[in-house]
Amino acid sequence: MAAVALANGLNANMLRKWVQESEGNPAAVLSSAPQQPAPSFIALPLPAAPAAQDIRIELQRAGTTISVSWPGSAAAECAAWLRELLR
Repeated sequence: MAAVALANGLNANMLRKWVQESEGNPAAVLSSAPQQPAPSFIALPLPAAPAAQDIRIELQRAGTTISVSWPGSAAAECAAWLRELLR
């Protein structure tokens, strides 16, 4: 029973109490059930996305070092450029 409670994010003692109550008085379980169905979706406010930082890349090849600073808002273009460069 404890494993079932933990797997569902419940306290094992609370689950044991519920089971004992339901075995002793089935009507008590039905009367404690919510009368209205719970909403299926609850919108939560999300924090604002942090501003995109620059992507900094440092490449070393054949004794040459290249440092590149790319705007974070263009990350897909940076990835494509890097893919082509490393071929």
